[in-house]
Amino acid sequence: MFTGLVEEKGKLKEKIPTGDGFQFVIEAKLVLEDLQIGSSIAVNGCCLTVVKITGNTFAVDTIEETLRKTNLGVLKQGMSVNLERPLAAEARLGGHFVLGHIDTTGKVEDIKALSNSHWLAISFPEKFKQYLIYVGSVAIDGVSMTVAELKDNSFSVGIIPHTWKETIFADKKIGDTVNLEFDVLGKYVERIMESKNQDESSIFLN
Repeated sequence: MFTGLVEEKGKLKEKIPTGDGFQFVIEAKLVLEDLQIGSSIAVNGCCLTVVKITGNTFAVDTIEETLRKTNLGVLKQGMSVNLERPLAAEARLGGHFVLGHIDTTGKVEDIKALSNSHWLAISFPEKFKQYLIYVGSVAIDGVSMTVAELKDNSFSVGIIPHTWKETIFADKKIGDTVNLEFDVLGKYVERIMESKNQDESSIFLN
């Protein structure tokens, strides 16, 4: 489990084909301090497993399913990625609960530079709209953000200078894809309500 507070930006050094996926070799510094083979790490919000550590780099493997649901497949050598280690039991939860399980990708529709912030508008498949609420939480490329504006198939967030500088938001261009993970609490509520409705229906049928 993660918090959506990116610890550092890593750099993709190699993208090695591995059958139906790729092995990504990523250069980093801070996250390497206690990283081990088998550790989980969020790369652009996607929870992956460390399979190799060499010097100032670590490697993670991806498969076809991961590439289909995320933007990792479009990464190119030299590009930066958001990195976060899992939440430690004794740590403060500064963002929101992020599982590292990407729901879908969105598309950057607009970027506005304001006086002391940036405004980012993102479109997404309308079938996911029930998971977003005004001033609710959403993870964008692994960054915990607050929904500042919401429409049927798009939403916008305001990004403070620190977040803009310390994440890959500054690299984004209109038309780029971003990984989206919606708040897990909303998904649990939906599942509970579905089960409740099914139980009530079975009572009437019996």
